[in-house]
Amino acid sequence: MKALVLGGNGFIGSHVVDRLLVEGHDVRVFDQYPEKFREHLPSVDYRLVSFEDIPSLSEALEGVEVVYHLISTTVPSTSNKAPIFDVETNLVGTIRLLELIRQSGVRKIVYLSSGGTVYGLPEITPIPETHPLRPICSHGVVKVAIENYLCMYHQLYGIKYVVLRASNPYGERQGHTGVQGVIGTFMWRILKGQPIEIWGDGTVIRDYIYVKDLAQLCVRASAEGKFGIFNAGVGEGRTILQVLEEVCRVSKVNVSPNLKPGRSFDIPQVVLDNQKANCEFDWSPQTSYEEGVEATWKWVEKNL
Repeated sequence: MKALVLGGNGFIGSHVVDRLLVEGHDVRVFDQYPEKFREHLPSVDYRLVSFEDIPSLSEALEGVEVVYHLISTTVPSTSNKAPIFDVETNLVGTIRLLELIRQSGVRKIVYLSSGGTVYGLPEITPIPETHPLRPICSHGVVKVAIENYLCMYHQLYGIKYVVLRASNPYGERQGHTGVQGVIGTFMWRILKGQPIEIWGDGTVIRDYIYVKDLAQLCVRASAEGKFGIFNAGVGEGRTILQVLEEVCRVSKVNVSPNLKPGRSFDIPQVVLDNQKANCEFDWSPQTSYEEGVEATWKWVEKNL
């Protein structure tokens, strides 16, 4: 299979590339920047170009069977500050991509959506894919819009798609800017001797998935005949304070967090029901939370 990974030099994308290579696929990466934490892989065709460069994107689609769309210019904590930018770069950019795919021979697109933001305040936990979509941040609103466009392009033009609504991924090669990825952010700050800050009282609950397990699901989603929307989570929730406790355990450093005022867009609890992905793709997370956090810590220690 010839795969194009949009955002393939990012945190999740680089692991999807690794998984594709392990399974013997031909990989092309389209990203604006090189990887932060390793050199280019010799067997990968890299295209370092902006997502807004339509001619280069069209050229990158040539000969491709499956597209993995992992590009996002915003995260939940930044999207509400610039909703127009969110729409222009993510939604409009994806519609341009779909137009190019419609004209090409691509058989499928796998899109990484957001299980943490598209549902809004949950009525039931764990949250199934059938739950109403009521996002309260621009990031989630745009993700839902893109999901709807994928459905539209499927109905009108026959483009096959899989949407993966991912929970909170963590693991090796995650950045440490502090805007996303609480596990990695805590680890980097502990190693640098910086204070730990938590929005709210630390009782917000999230579902954390190890990035290599998520990458495996992404690759399985490309299988012929598979189609639709799937949650990509573990189905277990942990509070931010419990996360910090685990990070302190593996780092052998005890810290007291600085609690900041809670944010209006932070949903109190998001835990995803993953039974649909389990049934359709014969997939379930293989890495325990403790194993994943320990592996992440070892990598962070090595790469500080």
